Amino acid sequence: MLAVVAKLTREVHAGYGNDLAVTLDSSLDRDLGLDSLSRVELFARLEKTFAVTLSEKILFTAETPRDLLRGVTSAGGVETPVAREMPSISEPVGKIDAPVHADTLNSVLRWHVAHHPDRPHIRFYSDRDDGEVLTYGELYRGALKVAAGLQQAGLEFGESVLIMLPTGQEYFCSFFGILLAGGIPAPVYPPGRAKQIEEHLLRHSAIAANCGARIMIVMPEARQFAQLMQHGVGTLKTFLTVNELADLGGSEVVEPVVASGDTAFLQYTSGSTGMPKGVILSHANLLANIRVMGSVVGVSGNDVFVSWLPLYHDMGLIGAWLGSLYFGCRLVIMSPLSFISRPVRWFRAINRYGGTLSAAPNFAYELCQRRIEEKDLKDIDLSSWRCAFNGAEAVSPTIINRFVKRFAGCGFRAESMMPVYGLAESSVGLAFPPLERGVVIDRISRKDLMEKGLAVAGEQEGDDTLEVVSCGLPLPGHQIRVADQKGRELPERRVGSIQFTGPSTTSGYFRNPEASARLFQDQWLDSGDKGYIAAGELYVTGRSKDIIIRGGRNIYPVELEEAVGGIDGIRAGNVAVFGSADKEDATERLIVLAETRVRNPEKLAGLRTGINAAVSDLVGIPPDDIVFAPPNTVLKTSSGKVRRAASRELYEMGMIGKAGNPIWLQMVRFYSRGIGRKVADFSRTAGEFFYACYCWLIFVVFASLTWTVLMVLPMEAWRAGFTRLVSRVVAKIVGIRVVVNGGEYLQSGSGPFLFVSNHASYLDAIIVGAALPLKISFLAKAELKESLFLRFALQRLGVVFVERFDREKGVADAHRLIDRIEGGRSLYFFAEGTFSRMPGLLPFRMGAFETATTSGTPVVPIAIRGTRSILRARSWLPRRGVVRVTIGEPLMPEGDGDLWGRAVQLRDLTRRWILEHCGEPDLGGERSPLANGPDR
Repeated sequence: MLAVVAKLTREVHAGYGNDLAVTLDSSLDRDLGLDSLSRVELFARLEKTFAVTLSEKILFTAETPRDLLRGVTSAGGVETPVAREMPSISEPVGKIDAPVHADTLNSVLRWHVAHHPDRPHIRFYSDRDDGEVLTYGELYRGALKVAAGLQQAGLEFGESVLIMLPTGQEYFCSFFGILLAGGIPAPVYPPGRAKQIEEHLLRHSAIAANCGARIMIVMPEARQFAQLMQHGVGTLKTFLTVNELADLGGSEVVEPVVASGDTAFLQYTSGSTGMPKGVILSHANLLANIRVMGSVVGVSGNDVFVSWLPLYHDMGLIGAWLGSLYFGCRLVIMSPLSFISRPVRWFRAINRYGGTLSAAPNFAYELCQRRIEEKDLKDIDLSSWRCAFNGAEAVSPTIINRFVKRFAGCGFRAESMMPVYGLAESSVGLAFPPLERGVVIDRISRKDLMEKGLAVAGEQEGDDTLEVVSCGLPLPGHQIRVADQKGRELPERRVGSIQFTGPSTTSGYFRNPEASARLFQDQWLDSGDKGYIAAGELYVTGRSKDIIIRGGRNIYPVELEEAVGGIDGIRAGNVAVFGSADKEDATERLIVLAETRVRNPEKLAGLRTGINAAVSDLVGIPPDDIVFAPPNTVLKTSSGKVRRAASRELYEMGMIGKAGNPIWLQMVRFYSRGIGRKVADFSRTAGEFFYACYCWLIFVVFASLTWTVLMVLPMEAWRAGFTRLVSRVVAKIVGIRVVVNGGEYLQSGSGPFLFVSNHASYLDAIIVGAALPLKISFLAKAELKESLFLRFALQRLGVVFVERFDREKGVADAHRLIDRIEGGRSLYFFAEGTFSRMPGLLPFRMGAFETATTSGTPVVPIAIRGTRSILRARSWLPRRGVVRVTIGEPLMPEGDGDLWGRAVQLRDLTRRWILEHCGEPDLGGERSPLANGPDR
C-alpha cells in the first residue's frame, strides 16, 4: 500500500526524491498533496494492484493511507461487468409524440402519465445487472407522496425547498413532488469532505438564506450537516427524508394551478466569481429552451440519453433529465462519483443501451483519455453516439482532437463532437453547432487578440497562433451579440462582452435586485463572458472578470494556467492566474499562483525561471509575482472551475500558504457567526409569543363583554352596531390595520346586496364586520350550531345557518335566504365554504350565485388580503399585519339562458375578479376542497 502511494506521489511531485517518507497516517492532502484527480489515479492503481473493487465512497472520504488500507482489506474481488446484451425490459419502438401544448413541467409529466404511464423513463446504470427502471407513472406516484408530505409539513405556494440528495429515484420524486405541491425546488450538492466543512456550510447557508427555505429534503447521512446549517440560517426549520415525507403525507394532494410564467426552480450558480446567485427560471423559460434544443438536435422518443452529470447543475438537470422527460426518450443515469471513479462506465452505458446523446464538461473527455486503458475498450462500440455535447467550461481544441483520435477505433465519429455554449441565465443552452458538422477551430493571432481585441484569422502555426473552438449558432428564437463597454454592438471578429436575449432568458436573480440590475442592459443580458462572432458563429475567449489588462493588453488566464500547469513540479490543474491592483500606479499586476510540493530553494528557483519563460512566450511579458503554494490552496467550485476572484482575495489578504484551520476551529467560527442571529431569533420568537398572548387576552376580554351585551340589547341593529364597534377597537389595540378600497360602490340607500368573498382565516368575519357599514346577515355552516355559546351569539346577530351536505335542508335554506333578501337584508357568503393553511383560492360553491340569479340581486365581490398571514389555519399564534379589503363593482346576473347557466357565469365572473385582487394562487382545479381534508 505505502509503496503504491509513494510511487504515485513522486510522479505527481517532481520535487520528491527516493527519501519520501509515507506512513499509514500521512495526510493525503496536507502531507502528500494528492488532489481529487490524483486520488482517482491512486484509486485505480490500488484496485489493479490488489485485484479488488473498492467502494466509491473511499475515493472522497479517505484522509490517510490507513483509510485506504481499510477499504482494500474489506473489499471484494474484481467485479466483472455485465456482457453486452439488451435489457430484459422491452424497449420503446415507434414514434413518440411530445407534449407540444404543455405549458409547465407539471403538465408535461401529467401528459406522459396519461398517455403511457408504464413507459420506461429512467434506467439507473448498474455494473451487475440491468439496473432499476423508473416509469412515468412511478415517478408521478412517488412525487405525489412527497407533495402530500410537504403540504402536511406546511409548505406554502411559491415557497422554496432545498434538495440535498444524491442521484437516485428519491431525487427525481422530490423535485417533482415540490412542483406538484406548489413549491420551488432549489437543488444543492451534498457536502464533500470534512476538512472543507466550513466552506460548505457558509455556501449552503447563503443559498438557504437567499431562497428563504424553511424545509430541506435530505438523505439520512446529511441530516447532521443540515442541522448545522440552522446555526447560520434563521428560516430553515425542518429537515425531512423522502421516507419521512411519505409517512407524513397520506391525504390527497391539493395541486395548485401553476402558470407558465411561475418559477419552476432556482438554479444557483457555481460561485466561481463570488457567492452563489439564484437564477430564476420559469416553466416557460425551461420549455422554450428544451424545445428549441431538441429541434436543433432532432431529438425523438427513440433517443437514449446517457448521463453521469450532477443533478444540481443545469446541464445535468435540464439538458439531460428534463429534456429526456419532455421528449419521452430514455435516460440512462449514474452518479458523478461512479463516472469519476471508473470513467469507462460512461462508455459501457452508451455501448450497452445504444446511447445516442450524452454531454460532459471538457475535463471529462480528457479524463477518459488518461484513465481508460486499451483493455477496457474491448467490445466497446460508440457508433450509436450521435451527439457528444461539450460544454459548461472552456473547450480545449487539443483535448477534443485527442479524444476523437483515441476513440475512433471504438466507432466514435468526429462529426458527433459538438462544442456548445450555454449558461444558467439562459436556462442551459444558448448556442449549438450544426448537426453532424463536427468541430470548427479558428486559428487567430494571439498578439492582435491581446493588444487590439481583434480575432485576426490565419492558418499559420507558431507561438503567435491561438486556437479557439466555435460554439455554433444561436438557438432559433434567440439572439447573441458582442458589445463594447458602452453597450454598442461590435462588428465580426471584434472581442467584447457576449450578450443575449430570447425566450429562455431568466428574469433575474432571486432576491438580489442589485445583481439583477447589473445583468440587464435594456433587453440584453450580459453573460459575463468575452468572445467574438465570425461567420455568424460564436467563439468564447474567457470570463470578463478573469481577463487581466496589463500594459494595454488583454491577458486570458486559461491558456497561461495550462502552460504553467505543464511544467514539471507544478500541479497540473491547480494553477490560478489573476490580476491584482497595484496600489501605487493603479494598474493591474499579473499574478501566477501555482501549487507545488517542492521546497528546495534551488528547485523553486528553477520553477520560477520556467514559469517566467512560459508566460513571457505566450503574452510577451513575465508575471509580476509568482506565488508557490501547498496543495489544495487554489480554490475551485463544486464543478472544478478555478475560482480566480476568490484566489485573488486570498492573495491580497496574505493568506496564501497558511495552513488550513482544523475542523473544530472551522465549526467554532461557523457557530460564532450564528450567535448574533440566534440572539435575534430568540428575541423575535419571544416577542411573537408575548404578542400572541396579549392578543388572546384582548380577545377573551372583549368576546366575553360582547357576548354579555348581545344577550342584553333588545334590538338587532344595536347589537350589530356594538359588534362592529368592538371589532374596530380590537383591531386597533392589537395593531391590525384595516385598509378598505372600493367603498364608493356601497352608497347609502343602495342594496340589498349579495356579498361574496374569499375565505383565508378565522379573522375574516371580524374584519368584514368592522369594514362594512351596511346591515348584513352572514352565512355560517350549520355545524356551528352545535356550540351553545356560539349559537346564541350568532343568532342574536342575525347569522343564517346553512346546511352544506344535506340536499333537502339546503333547498329549504335557499328559500330562507331569498326571504331575507326580499326583506331588504344583504347577505354575506364565503363562497369557498372553508379555508386551508395553504394559500390559494379554492373552488366556489354555487349557493350564493343560485340565490343571486333567482332573486335578481347584484353580487358584490370582495377580496380579503392579509388575514391568512396574521392567523393561519391550525395556528394559534397571531401576528401583526395589514389587512386590505377591496370591494368591487356590483355584478348583475345577465343573459337569457336558464337560471343555472346564468349562475355559473356569475360565479366565474366573481371568482375571476377576486382571484385578481386577493394576491393568492388559483387552487381551483377539479377537486372539491372538502375532499382534500380542509383545515376549517
